[in-house]
Amino acid sequence: MIDEGDAVAVGVSGGKDSVALLCALAQMRRFYPKHFTLKAITLDPCFGNEKGDYGALAALCRELDVEFILERTNLYRVVFETRAEKNPCSLCAKLRRGMLHNAARQAGCNVVALGHHKDDAAQTALMNLFNGGNFACFSPKSYLSRRELTLIRPMIYVPERHIEKVVKKQALPIVKSACPADGVTERREMAELMAQLGQKYENLPDKILNALQKGNISGWGG
Repeated sequence: MIDEGDAVAVGVSGGKDSVALLCALAQMRRFYPKHFTLKAITLDPCFGNEKGDYGALAALCRELDVEFILERTNLYRVVFETRAEKNPCSLCAKLRRGMLHNAARQAGCNVVALGHHKDDAAQTALMNLFNGGNFACFSPKSYLSRRELTLIRPMIYVPERHIEKVVKKQALPIVKSACPADGVTERREMAELMAQLGQKYENLPDKILNALQKGNISGWGG
């Protein structure tokens, strides 16, 4: 996923997935056969119109010898006040993606690394199927020609439970989300549904990803 000379920006929200990815890539620089540089980019949504505290992430980046870039945004005001979205996650994610891509380009990066894992992919595929009748998912690696950015998801085949164990064992700093919708999202509902289905159908996330690969759907067959 990473080529010689790439400048990689890790989108670090402060959640367990993005923090684990940042640490993994930082350590990987020591033995990866191709040289690449690494930067961490955090977009503060300023929930409640208050600046978030990301001091723990800044300290972690100093320890990892990774440049830390913090950008304060108006995401909360736009999504929850101006637009007053009843289902805010979709708009927030769309705006956040655009901001992250802009920040990465401004930082001189040509690659953006995202912390999606196996369970995220399986949930996304089912959400697209149930909501839009389209069996599709984000790709492990894709290229945005208009942005001249490559998006990679290095942990796409890693189960969420493995990430949770690593974060706990390494005592990695996690920034609790102050989002008003945290914990009551459609993704959370899908995760609960998949957990129920998993009691009857073993290895359900693996089967969904295998279907994406076999059907060469959303770039999964490459």
